[in-house]
Amino acid sequence: MEQGNKDRSLVSKVMDGLVTGIVEEKYGAILPPQDVLSKEFDVSRTVMREALSMLLARDMLDVRPKIGTRIRPMSDWRMIDEDVVNWRFRAKPDPLFLRDVIEFRILIEPRASAQAAARGSAADIAAVRDAFEAFRVIRPAEPGYQEADELFHTRIVVASGNQFFKQMAAIIRGALSTVNPIVSLAPGRRGRLPGTPAAASGSARSRRSPNIGEQATWRNAMCC
Repeated sequence: MEQGNKDRSLVSKVMDGLVTGIVEEKYGAILPPQDVLSKEFDVSRTVMREALSMLLARDMLDVRPKIGTRIRPMSDWRMIDEDVVNWRFRAKPDPLFLRDVIEFRILIEPRASAQAAARGSAADIAAVRDAFEAFRVIRPAEPGYQEADELFHTRIVVASGNQFFKQMAAIIRGALSTVNPIVSLAPGRRGRLPGTPAAASGSARSRRSPNIGEQATWRNAMCC
């Protein structure tokens, strides 16, 4: 047990040292081979392999045959653990959790929508439009509705160009999977109404209007 704790502590120290070297651009674009790194940190190859695997799991490194271990751009690094997000949303939602989910969407999605409208590339806007067109023809009770809804919202945050918003796509998908079933069961709810926020949100992005996109997505977060 004590040895296991010692090894984990050593792995953490090696990880911290590797990251320090990476952010200070000590290694360039490609990390040295494992045996060289093991000697540099004075640890076994097993410890170095585990430290590197932890960075790989965080999308900080990329192993390529005949090239080696490439350092990925910092914008690709996983700042939010998607697995933990998914596990949290598996639990039965309580009122406090639902409140926090809705508040999160109200804060993030309208701004992401505005940014997508203002600075999304032609390819980004086309991707949002395609996802919206696929989403709007599916009724809430039909197969594929949840997937189409998640894709539409995910493409909006990607089109925003903000690396933090992109990382939060996992939370938005989890929020939709939690809230949508509850909304669909609400009294008098018979599916999406024509001309509601989702439609306004899609048209706003095609018009490249940040303010309209932000307002429409705020209403969308409130009702679906």
